[in-house]
Amino acid sequence: MKRQKLNYRFHNPNPADVTADYILKVFMEVNEKKVEQAIKIAADQLNSEEQEECPA
Repeated sequence: MKRQKLNYRFHNPNPADVTADYILKVFMEVNEKKVEQAIKIAADQLNSEEQEECPA
């Protein structure tokens, strides 16, 4: 049996900028933990580089 390809269509009465803002908020909420972890890792790396440059 051949699989039928799914097609999705959305009716969006909002202007493009409102839609983009909504999508951005959803992505930020979904990836909040990943972003926090990436910021922490970057801050830790920056701190370790600063400590290597200026030995006490």
